Amino acid sequence: MTTPINLNKARKAKERAEAEQRAKENRARFGRTKAEKKLEAAKAEKQAKLTEGHRRETPESKHGPKDG
Repeated sequence: MTTPINLNKARKAKERAEAEQRAKENRARFGRTKAEKKLEAAKAEKQAKLTEGHRRETPESKHGPKDG
């Protein structure tokens, strides 16, 4: 005869295992290192500066010359 098991403990152990599996999948899908985030931010800033430097007119001169 088998030994009896506590169903509450078995249920909780199963839930913990499923939660760990979901966490593992999320780390693979969304996780990035701090260096990767910093590199992406630097690239975005460089691109923004490059784009801004190539503007033909500034936002203030968009509506023509100011009176005054």
